Amino acid sequence: MTFTGMKFLMVCLGNICRSPLAEGILQFKARQAGLNWQVESAATGSWEIGKPPHPLSRKVAAQNGIDISMQRCRQFQKEDMLYFDFIYVMDDTNYEDVKAMSRELWDESKVDLLLNELYPGENRSVPDPYFGAERDYYRVFDLLDQACNKVIERYLINKNDNSEDHF
Repeated sequence: MTFTGMKFLMVCLGNICRSPLAEGILQFKARQAGLNWQVESAATGSWEIGKPPHPLSRKVAAQNGIDISMQRCRQFQKEDMLYFDFIYVMDDTNYEDVKAMSRELWDESKVDLLLNELYPGENRSVPDPYFGAERDYYRVFDLLDQACNKVIERYLINKNDNSEDHF
């Protein structure tokens, strides 16, 4: 699998706080690196479908030069497992929900917790800032930003080594 034209899906519970930020950050970084990547996000839950990201997610993203205001929540579909090259989830519950929702299309090799990019094998969760304070959105942005940097770094290392990485 090569990284050229790769397709990534970011998944959280409601698709209004964490995954829209992760989508915006990785898409922004990929464009800056000249990568033709498609990045989207989705929810495991259905109650926010069609809604824009949370106002504080939009605010924090905008303060970092990233516009996520046009994103709209959608729910994960089992066919996403076939379409996307890799799916990052924000926590263990998202992982289990994606697995259950994928049913017969489940492919464990395509799914991982995003913070495993920063803390390999530790399965740390990106905290959900929904019920928190504004500072929690900044903390989440910083974690997602660091993890997305690692995704880009891994690509650049593999590109320079002329090797392929199987996400």
